[in-house]
Amino acid sequence: MAGGTLSDSSPFTATRRKNLAGASGWAGLVHNARIFAIAVFASLGGLLYGYNQGVFSGVLAMNSFGARMGDAVSNPDKKGWLVAILELGAWAGVLFTGYLADKLSRKYTIVLAVVVFCIGVVVQTAAFKPSSILGGRFVTGLGVGSLSMAVPLYNAEIAPPEVRGSLVALQQLAITFGIMISFWIDYGTNYIGGVNETQHEAAWRIPLALQLIPAVILGCGILLMPFSPRWLVNRGRDEEALRVLSKARGVPETDELVQIEFLEIRAQHLFEKETSEIKFPQFQDGSFSSNFKLGFYDYLSLLTHRDLLYRVAVGSLTMFFQQWTGINAILYYAPSIFKDLGLTGNSNSLLATGVVGIVMFLATIPAVLYVDKLGRKPVLISGAFLMAACHFIVALLTGLYRNSWESHVAAGWVACVFVWIFSIAFGYSWGPCAWILVAEIWPLSVRGKGLSIAASSNWMNNFIVGQVTPTMLAHLSYGTFIFFGAFSFLGGLFVWFFVPETKGLTLEEMDGVFGATAGLAVVDQERQTAIFRRLGLLHDDVTDHASDEKTSQNGDHAAKV
Repeated sequence: MAGGTLSDSSPFTATRRKNLAGASGWAGLVHNARIFAIAVFASLGGLLYGYNQGVFSGVLAMNSFGARMGDAVSNPDKKGWLVAILELGAWAGVLFTGYLADKLSRKYTIVLAVVVFCIGVVVQTAAFKPSSILGGRFVTGLGVGSLSMAVPLYNAEIAPPEVRGSLVALQQLAITFGIMISFWIDYGTNYIGGVNETQHEAAWRIPLALQLIPAVILGCGILLMPFSPRWLVNRGRDEEALRVLSKARGVPETDELVQIEFLEIRAQHLFEKETSEIKFPQFQDGSFSSNFKLGFYDYLSLLTHRDLLYRVAVGSLTMFFQQWTGINAILYYAPSIFKDLGLTGNSNSLLATGVVGIVMFLATIPAVLYVDKLGRKPVLISGAFLMAACHFIVALLTGLYRNSWESHVAAGWVACVFVWIFSIAFGYSWGPCAWILVAEIWPLSVRGKGLSIAASSNWMNNFIVGQVTPTMLAHLSYGTFIFFGAFSFLGGLFVWFFVPETKGLTLEEMDGVFGATAGLAVVDQERQTAIFRRLGLLHDDVTDHASDEKTSQNGDHAAKV
C-alpha cells in the first residue's frame, strides 16, 4: 500500500538523517552553536514577559505607586484587574498572531510584537491615572502574548530535531530569569527617595521603563536573524530556505543532512499545497479575499479534521493543565501564601518569595540540557505527580496547623520548603515542556494558527487563575492546595494516556504519531508517495537503503513501503 506520512513512507530517510545528526543535550547545543545563539537571542521575548510579570508585583507594593493610583491599589478587586488585565491582552494577542506569523513571517511578527509591547510600556511609565496603567498593561499584554507564541514557534522551526526541545525550552528559562532579575531591580529602586510616604515616583517608573532596553535590542536584532526555513518553503522561497539551513547547520548546501532536511520540508509543503488546490480550487488566485478564506478554512480544519482536532485538544489541554497546577497563584500571591504559612514579617515573606524565583530559574536549566534525551512525556508526568504531592502535603500541614503556626514553626518551614519543591518541579517540567510540546505538534500549513489556539488557552486560564486565587485562599484555605493538587495529578494522567512522545522527531514526522495516516484517503496517500519519489525521498530500489541487509530483509522492507 502507498505510504502516508514521511515517517511511514520513507523510513530510510528518517533513519539516515538521525544517523547523520549530532548528539542532543549540551553536546548537541555546542555542535549547533549558531542555532543556539539565534535561539538565545530570540528568547529575549520570554525575558520581557518574565520581567513584566515580576516587576509589577513589586511596583504594586511601593508607597509612591499606591499614593499616585489611590484606591486602584488599595481596593482588592481593582488591584486584581491591574494585575490580570495583562493576561487578557495576551489572550487577544496570541489569537491575532496565528495569522500574522503565517502572513508576515515569524521574524517580522516578533518585530511587530516588540513595537506593540514598547507602546504599552511607555504608556505605563508615563501614567498618572489608573486608566493609563490599565490601558498600558493591556497593550503590553498584546505584545507579550504575541511573543509567547512567535518565539517558541521560531525556535522550533530553526532547530534540528535532536536539540529542538532544548532550544524551545530557552523561552521558559528566559521567563524565569526575567522574574528573578525584576525582583532585585524592584528591591533596589524601592529606596529611591526613601520608603516612606515621600518616596519618589522614580522608584516605580524606572523599573517599568527598563523593560524598553531588552525590547529594543530584540526588535532591532531579530532583523539580522534568518527567516524560518519552513516559512520560506511555505512562501515558495526554496533557494533561500536551503541557504538558511546550510548556514544554520554550518555545512555546505550539498551536505547530505541538509539536503534530506530540506527535501522533507519541501515534501510536506508540496503535499499540503496540492491538497489545498484540490479541496479549494476557487481560492488559489492569491488575492486577499481568497487568502483570508483559506485562512478561515485552515482554522475550521482544526476543528473538523480528526487528527487536527486531536492536536487542538492536546495543545489546549496541555496549557489548561499547566495553568491549573497553580503556578501563577504561587507567583502572583506568594507573599500572602507564605504569610499564611506562618512566616511573619514582610522581609521573611519577601525572602521566601525571592527563593521561588531563584529555584525555578535553576530548575529550568536541566530541562534545557536534557529534555531531548529524556523525552517530553517522562518529564511532564514526573513533574505533574511531584507538584501534586507538594500541594497535598502543604494542604495537610495547613489543615493541621493553620491556627497554631506560632507553636509549630518547623511545620511552617516544612510547608514553605514544599512550595519551593513545587516551584522546582514546575521549572524542570511543565514550565518549558508544555511550550515545547505545543510548538512542535502542528503540520506546516496550520502551525501558526494551531499554536495560537493553544497559547490562547494558556493566557485565558492564566487570567482566570489570577482572578480566583485570592477568593479561593480566603474561603477554601487549605482546600486551595487540594484543588490545585488534584488538577496537577489529572494533568499527569492526561499526558500519560493521551499525549504521544515527540522526542527526536522532525516537525514533518508529527503526522505519523498523531495518526494522520489513518485519516488520509487513498488518493492522498498516493499523491504523497508520488511527491516523495519526485523529490528523491522514496526509492523503489531498496539496495539504496541498506546495502548490507539480507535480500529477504530488503524485500520485506520494500513490501512495507
